Amino acid sequence: MNGQREEGQPERVAIIGLGTSGEAAARLALAKGAEVHVTDKNNNDATSARGAVLRGLGAEVRLGEHRVEEIARADTVVVSPGIAPGVPILAALRARGVDWVSEPEFAGRFLGAPLTIVTGTNGKTTTAALAAHLLAAAGVNAALGGNVGGGLGPPASTLALMEPAPDRIVLELSSFQLADTRALTPDTGVMTNLGVDHMDRYATVADYHRDKRRLFEAGSPRTTWVLNGDDRAVLAMAEGFPGRPVRFSVEEAARPGAWLAGDAFLVELGEEGAAAPVRVAERRDLALLGRHNAANALAALLAAIAAPEAARALVAEEGAAAALRSFPPLPHRLEPVGAVRGVRWVNDSKATNLGAALSAVESLEGPLVLLLGGSDKGEDFRGLLAARGRRVRAAVAYGEAGGRVVRELASAPFPVLRVRGSFAEAVAAGQRAARPGDTLLLAPACSSFDMFANYMERGDAFRRMAQRGGRTG
Repeated sequence: MNGQREEGQPERVAIIGLGTSGEAAARLALAKGAEVHVTDKNNNDATSARGAVLRGLGAEVRLGEHRVEEIARADTVVVSPGIAPGVPILAALRARGVDWVSEPEFAGRFLGAPLTIVTGTNGKTTTAALAAHLLAAAGVNAALGGNVGGGLGPPASTLALMEPAPDRIVLELSSFQLADTRALTPDTGVMTNLGVDHMDRYATVADYHRDKRRLFEAGSPRTTWVLNGDDRAVLAMAEGFPGRPVRFSVEEAARPGAWLAGDAFLVELGEEGAAAPVRVAERRDLALLGRHNAANALAALLAAIAAPEAARALVAEEGAAAALRSFPPLPHRLEPVGAVRGVRWVNDSKATNLGAALSAVESLEGPLVLLLGGSDKGEDFRGLLAARGRRVRAAVAYGEAGGRVVRELASAPFPVLRVRGSFAEAVAAGQRAARPGDTLLLAPACSSFDMFANYMERGDAFRRMAQRGGRTG
């Protein structure tokens, strides 16, 4: 709370940013009886339409500019995740001693159900969606939301308005959302992995990891931590925080926790050596491509089993296996979208950082042609040279980052083809470079904003080309 309001007066809530989460926060604040001021520097068609709706609901809306004096009068300021921390309006508020919270933190005031919070550099959405799916299969009324996007789930503020309220809420949270959390305490917290991302927003990797650490800082002695046992950075970050840690691993036995042993998913949640592991499913029960998705599935299993109301059903014979079999591949995440003249097309448009692209390359069998490029996020593309084996037949570099891709992969053991034209031209070049039996993989290691509104639009364009037999026109 920033201000002191008189007893009986409604809370004043200011919301900066009128995207999806900003609109959801405004609707929640209005529903709870607050006086709401919404502000956005943009005044485009989409923002104006949202503003008109909120005005009709009783909010004060200012578009095209921020006025610090209007925002500073609020008792609570909510900042949308797309607002970078160094923008002038936040600097001006900071100078006045005005604090703010993220949209999920604001929603958390009104979320009565236990929270399963999933974060990490890669695999967040798959893990969160699969955890919610497993909970539902076990008979739990579970709601999925947060950062998932793509129509898979709404913002946390929308979940806070659900009637009846869910029994459990699974939230995927990005580092942007975690940055401004204070007391959003997870019943179960999941860290999928830690790498490098968003170097276009953060000055250093340490700054990015600092925001991820807020997951643990918000925990309690009753929190169950689901940690990637194959990621030293995750284990180091979690060390010393209260709560019960369990691990998942695709490399070795993880007690207590879950691991991949040959083709079996094993779970053992007692003290080390106190109980035999339970074989809950087979690798073939999971339709998702890639070894990293086996890791995501193990994380999701632990997150779901951590809920007492779901544990018995999932550990019982066929419980987890049947639930895994019914979980479909998510769009834009190693999604097979077709085959053209003997070349399999795989859409991993969500691979918007180097770690995700490298994981995709290492997860697929056989030679592939890799589509790399888009908005430059500042990562070093030489990291792709670490891919095990000679999997890449060729790479196609396109978009804003294309020139740097070519320079930094100059020593690669495969040709890097520079395409200066459209995305469709880059895809066509990739198809020409591929041979029957290859995979044409869209794993761009970049965001999409130079050519598309978001990664979903980019992936949809790729899928349409595959469905048209490779025709780009």
